[in-house]
Amino acid sequence: MAGSILGHNSIQRRRRLELIVGLIVLAGLCLLPLVVKDVYTQNLIILTILYAGLAQAWNILGGYCGQVSLGHALYFGIGAYVSTMLYVKLGIPPTLGMFAGGLVGGLFALLVGWPCFRLSGHYYAIATVVVGEIGYLLFLNWDFIGGASGINIPFKHESLVELQFRVTKVPWLYLVIAYAGLAWIIAWIIEGSRWGYSWRAVKDDVTAARSLAVRVFPSKMAAAAISGCLTGIGGAIFAQFVGYIDPDSIMSGNLSILIALPAVLGGVGTLWGPLVGSALLIPLKELSSSYLGSSGSGLDLMIYGALIVLIALARPQGLISLLGLFRKPEGAR
Repeated sequence: MAGSILGHNSIQRRRRLELIVGLIVLAGLCLLPLVVKDVYTQNLIILTILYAGLAQAWNILGGYCGQVSLGHALYFGIGAYVSTMLYVKLGIPPTLGMFAGGLVGGLFALLVGWPCFRLSGHYYAIATVVVGEIGYLLFLNWDFIGGASGINIPFKHESLVELQFRVTKVPWLYLVIAYAGLAWIIAWIIEGSRWGYSWRAVKDDVTAARSLAVRVFPSKMAAAAISGCLTGIGGAIFAQFVGYIDPDSIMSGNLSILIALPAVLGGVGTLWGPLVGSALLIPLKELSSSYLGSSGSGLDLMIYGALIVLIALARPQGLISLLGLFRKPEGAR
């Protein structure tokens, strides 16, 4: 009994420490505009933090619940298109449209999960790839939403409500910080909740989880809904940020991989893995593309891929394993 109480207290102390560190990191990110004035660097930071939020959304399903999805670009694209169409066709501001995009993204995650969660392991991963490609082809040939030509989001005026800024990128920085912070807080709450323990049991051993009265299918569906919803919100933010969307830019298979990779490299099933992975991966991708993409004959992709292989071989548990403070939650393997 005493050992159980001590163990519980240790877990609670670790979680409180993680929350404190999280708030410190959030405060540090909010101070970045005071230090970073260069527009290109601000743009790089915005993309890095946005992908940290997207990777955390993927981590909820792929990391904590163990359902490796390779089709998250579908939910990302759906969120982007729903928000954009509501704004362009009906005049509904993106500050509201992004939540509609998130809800539709979560709904589609449930629709995908309903048949696909009957599969397991590699079969489930392959099914998500197929569903993602089907979605991509449908949107590519759907004239109502612009088809392959895409949609230009008209700039009307500087507006916080409509998420339109030309003078400065600072509002975008605070918006993606809020988005990534929301994803992190949700993951933190889930990690210490009954859901979190159930999901990790499903990830580790489905048969053992069932023997412990864990409802496996509802657990997977709940994880998918939350993950799809957060990914859809991220897609809506990205659409308004770039001002133009088409299926190639927001629904391709490469994007699904890019959403998952930061969590995989940083450490799946951990709070800090997606952030650490994004902090390394996204700047590397953007900088190598900028400096080598036009003249390096694919050298940027070689550097990008070599780093991924190196990290996978040297630290299969992710970069977060280098930091002893941030460990996987209790019950995770």
